[in-house]
Amino acid sequence: MFVSKLDSRLLLVLLSSTVIAVSAGVQAASSGNPEAHFSALNDVIQQRSSVKRVDAGAGDLCGDSNWISGVYSLERNGLSRDFRVFVPEAYDATEAAPLIVAFHGWGGGDGEFLDKGVVSAELEARGYVLVAPVGLGPEETGRSPASWSFSGSTTGLDGDGLNMAVSGDTDAICDDARTANYGYGSCADVAQNGCSWTQCTDNDIDYAAALVEAAAENLCIDSDRVFAVGGSNGGMFTWDLGRTALSAQKFRAIAPLIGLPHRGYLDPPVKSGGMPALLITGKQDRTVPPGEWSDLGFTTTTDGDVFYYTGASAITKVWAEASNCDVSKPPGLIDVGVANVECRAWSGCAGGSMWPPVLDCRSDMGHVYGLNWSWPLIMDFFDQYK
Repeated sequence: MFVSKLDSRLLLVLLSSTVIAVSAGVQAASSGNPEAHFSALNDVIQQRSSVKRVDAGAGDLCGDSNWISGVYSLERNGLSRDFRVFVPEAYDATEAAPLIVAFHGWGGGDGEFLDKGVVSAELEARGYVLVAPVGLGPEETGRSPASWSFSGSTTGLDGDGLNMAVSGDTDAICDDARTANYGYGSCADVAQNGCSWTQCTDNDIDYAAALVEAAAENLCIDSDRVFAVGGSNGGMFTWDLGRTALSAQKFRAIAPLIGLPHRGYLDPPVKSGGMPALLITGKQDRTVPPGEWSDLGFTTTTDGDVFYYTGASAITKVWAEASNCDVSKPPGLIDVGVANVECRAWSGCAGGSMWPPVLDCRSDMGHVYGLNWSWPLIMDFFDQYK
């Protein structure tokens, strides 16, 4: 039996900085008695909160262990932003745990990953904490889909402007005349055309960095093993986490799942030596097509709208070069132990991981996550960085 709300007696225990719990779950006492239930919950919280600042190695300090699995909110400039936390049962408040921040797709929510059994099972088996934030949009007039804003998605402008070398090129991220207008009210003063399709209420990069800081304050987190996963719109957003100084300091590696940058946004990660990235796309994906192998051009949506995206080969080549890989030759096949996916990567890269730091993996699927096989692969990739 789990409780969905904390009463006022326990709320004070979970307060930490500006982060407050709005719901939480914990295994109750077997008797089912309410007083025994809250007593057991209080024992768990007190036990975890008793460890204050302990040495977690590599100069890191553990935060107070205030969080258990449940839903919390972060107050930012008068805005309350919800997120869901998964803490494995084997969590030890004296040992630094790796952290994944998982960003859902357009219109998704905090259960997009955590409601899948394979995700929680792998997190539990490997001792990872996961934070699943919720994007903005539903709070606006018209209740727009929850979204993550990234390069070009709010202005509607692509990253290379008018490319005279491309016949019929425009400076937009979509064909405005053939694409529905998904514009958010919060972007009314930002959008340059009808291609804008994500929110402008808050800075998602700042929010992502604040979530990592909040996790480190409320759990024992290994700051050298903080990773980002994103699906579709969330995956598109993760590329910017590596290309922005504030967030690049927080994250060790990213894993975009069926998510590519908009056309022309080919900037490398800002960290010296690059940032590891595992890109997983679907060869039959009509919403975010990866393009053909070795095609460095852009791709075009064919699902009813006409959006333009940077091709998978183009973005992974730029990121591989930032990791000092030898991109003078075509990428070679990499065996990742998964039968239904083909992965390619460049060799001669910096670092000593089992696989090259930038992987371009494609499966014969559409715009789906395939979490039964993709999630273990993502965690295998992150496991290399210890």
